[in-house]
Amino acid sequence: MESMKIKTHIGNDRIVKIELPAEFANEELEIVIVFQRIAEKSLPSATKTPEELGYSRRFLDEVIGSWEGEPLEHQKQIPFEEREEIQ
Repeated sequence: MESMKIKTHIGNDRIVKIELPAEFANEELEIVIVFQRIAEKSLPSATKTPEELGYSRRFLDEVIGSWEGEPLEHQKQIPFEEREEIQ
């Protein structure tokens, strides 16, 4: 059994088109469809608290809140090293 997860928009025609990998061509398959509405209120939002986004209080306290010291600063990125092609 294999599974795949897709997000799609259903138009007024109520038709969903699912393309499977070529390895399933010319085979009989049993397909189970489970669907869930994606409501705007369930999408991540900048106004939601970390707890509302699914982070536990322990995670916030122990991981995010554990840094003690100088504020972290973004370091300048080192230029990409160009190399000769392998022949």
